Amino acid sequence: MRGRTGRGVYEKAEQHTQGSLPPAEGAPSPLFRERALMPLMNTPFAPGECLKAVESMEEGAQRDIAWAEYYYFSGQPEKAIGKAQPYLTSDDAGARLSACLICSYAYLHFSQDDKALAGLAQIERALHDMVDGSPQAQAESAFVAAAASILLHLPLPQGMPNMEEMLPLLPQGLRAFALYLRAHSLYLEKQYGLSAGIAEAALTMGGNRFPIPAIYLHLVAVMDYMSLKDRDHAHDHLMRAWALARPDDLIEGFGEHHGLLGGMLESAIKPAWPAEFKRIIEITYRFSAGWRRVHNPVTGEEVADNLTTTEFASAMLAARGWTNQEIADHLGVSINTAKRHLSHAMEKLGVGSRKGLERYMLR
Repeated sequence: MRGRTGRGVYEKAEQHTQGSLPPAEGAPSPLFRERALMPLMNTPFAPGECLKAVESMEEGAQRDIAWAEYYYFSGQPEKAIGKAQPYLTSDDAGARLSACLICSYAYLHFSQDDKALAGLAQIERALHDMVDGSPQAQAESAFVAAAASILLHLPLPQGMPNMEEMLPLLPQGLRAFALYLRAHSLYLEKQYGLSAGIAEAALTMGGNRFPIPAIYLHLVAVMDYMSLKDRDHAHDHLMRAWALARPDDLIEGFGEHHGLLGGMLESAIKPAWPAEFKRIIEITYRFSAGWRRVHNPVTGEEVADNLTTTEFASAMLAARGWTNQEIADHLGVSINTAKRHLSHAMEKLGVGSRKGLERYMLR
């Protein structure tokens, strides 16, 4: 998995470790137990049978981490922390890294970026501890480190193994999510066609059997096709993601990706599912506030934090060259309404041109 590398986030995280997440005790076990590393992500189940899949798992670390995953991906971060937190110092390295990853993202919802940063630092320590571990252990620690960095649009930690070489060592569900991470990384490099191709291929080659990775693969494809101004393909992928997510209420990913989806949620989800859309937007506001508090200081970027979700979507499209009429048609509003959203966004950001919006938008 290639991408930017650096230590900014981890150097910052070390400053917040005291009094936050407890440090890992000793080096991780030489082998990760596949069943304890993000087990729900790695489980195929039919839409609507997520809870049944969790209940069928072995009692203990496997089931507890799966419950934490379910709570997180269904937009219940407080419950996710409650289930995952006991495993932050577990002897099971897979459970420990899963807990660090889940808690780090869940803490963002509660303005606890110090704990989120401490979790990222703990993941990086585990990655470096695995340098001399088994190939499988290296692959799985690299997977967690990539998930911790790429979704926050942060540099990858130094010494990161090449994920392309590690992919065959991951179980199929985690491999599908790793391909989502690779596609997301390519999206950030503006290689939209290649990113979409990876997402499409991963779904075709079995990724669709694993609902959580599949939802994220579909969402990155939406991001790519919206960047390519291919609304039809973007809409198709969004609805396929929604068909997987809605029966089990797995809506977290939609809230996390809102700003990158270019108004597609407003266009396709809001009219038909207004209650679900409202909950997604609540997730967006909570998550994005924490995301920016971690992302902006580390990267030196200024992703906007004072826009409504509709203003952000309008500004994002305008910054990418969409006309007022195209924005209005896409959002299903009048051209005057589209102009008003854009005008409000520009006024709040203090910019006088569409070009000036770029520095405040997600990459």
